[in-house]
Amino acid sequence: MLKQSLQYKLSQKLSPQQIQLMKLIQLPTQAFEQRLKQEIEENPALENGKESLDDFEENIQDDFDDSESIDAQDINIDDYLSDDEIPSYKTQANNYSADDDEKSIPYAGGTTFNQHLLSQLHTFSFNEKEEIIAEFLIGSIDESGYIRRDLEDIIDDLAFTQNIFSNKKEIEKLLSTVQGLDPAGVGARNLNECLYIQLQRKKDNPSRKLALEIVDNSFDAFAKKHYKKILQKYNISEVELQDAILEIEKLNPKPGGAFMGSNKIAEQIVPDFTINIVDGELELNLNSRNAPELHVSREYNNLMLGYKESKNKTKSQRDAVLFIKQKLDAAKWFIDAIRQRQQTLFVTMNAIMRHQSDYFLTGDERKLKPMILKDIAETINMDISTVSRVANSKYCSTPYGTKLIKEFFSESMKNDQGEDVSTREIKKILEQVVEEEDKKKPYTDDKLAALLKEKSYPIARRTIAKYREQLDIPVARLRKKL
Repeated sequence: MLKQSLQYKLSQKLSPQQIQLMKLIQLPTQAFEQRLKQEIEENPALENGKESLDDFEENIQDDFDDSESIDAQDINIDDYLSDDEIPSYKTQANNYSADDDEKSIPYAGGTTFNQHLLSQLHTFSFNEKEEIIAEFLIGSIDESGYIRRDLEDIIDDLAFTQNIFSNKKEIEKLLSTVQGLDPAGVGARNLNECLYIQLQRKKDNPSRKLALEIVDNSFDAFAKKHYKKILQKYNISEVELQDAILEIEKLNPKPGGAFMGSNKIAEQIVPDFTINIVDGELELNLNSRNAPELHVSREYNNLMLGYKESKNKTKSQRDAVLFIKQKLDAAKWFIDAIRQRQQTLFVTMNAIMRHQSDYFLTGDERKLKPMILKDIAETINMDISTVSRVANSKYCSTPYGTKLIKEFFSESMKNDQGEDVSTREIKKILEQVVEEEDKKKPYTDDKLAALLKEKSYPIARRTIAKYREQLDIPVARLRKKL
């Protein structure tokens, strides 16, 4: 038998305005500038540029009817038009500093990698079939300069897409031609073939001959740095092997790298904050570069005034004023949201700067204190998710370079004296120990753990391995040098 009952449930839901504000907070400077431009283009009631209050006789009041169901007849025009003086911050947002320079994002020009190869290919004499196959091979080359597909797959694709029937011998012959193009190593199917092609073009000398032999027949031992096996196999001295390795190290493992990202927007980091040291004190500034002054359109307010003074209000006028009210609401909210965004960013970064003041005053990463999102959220009385949005994709210009804000956060570990230390501090010391080691006998993870313990940081071997991987430090065997 079915039972019916009533239940009360409380739940929190973010309003559309709150969701939009969170999205604005998350945006870094460049993306925020684009968002401003988009809003100005989409909302004719929002304008950029300075608007003098002396010239702006009709101002928008701070409070107005937020009802979702609006009838134009019920609109109180006086809510938008008032003779009272209203502070400018309620109707405009100043996001531009006179010291800020307008800078355009640089574009990378030049010929694409594919075009560069095709232009060389057209200097060869091919019949129609060979030309199609050679161009298809070039089209199969990735940005790094490699062909990572099996020749059998290429043969099948030529048959299905180009109606060209070929065989492996013919493909390999044309591939050899492609591999003769510049840059050297292009069209290789794997790393050792790429290095081998480049070595073949170098001037002949004993080191180059040995390097060719190693890459062709002992590449696995070379990649794993099993130098003893190579010394025994070729009956050579360490000096001879060092010279051969030097020849290989001069080669380019990614011949297409110079053309990566051609004709794309070049990445440019714009700091969202700037920290300076003035008279021994830290000074924080929020970057508002290229962000225009915003105000509500005077023309739209004049339209509202005209509607108020009109005696005979037609249906088209009522529809128009309803549209105007919606745009004015959106413009006023957006200006307020920008002000909230700036305040949130500044308050959050200021708390981070104060927490890590020892680091910002000295630049010594070992003085970074343990700090998690919760620490800052409690300090500024905001939600952890808000702090995360501020820290996640924004940069800060410091006297020691431009830093990603989230890099200032780290967990804590206790040293042998029971004091909390930042994991960043431990990683920095680990980097120094590895940098100073004897590369002929690099330290194992067990040895690294013992050395850090001697420095008052008792850390397990598996933790050393984790930190080493996070720092992109290879295992001891791969750090070995002759």
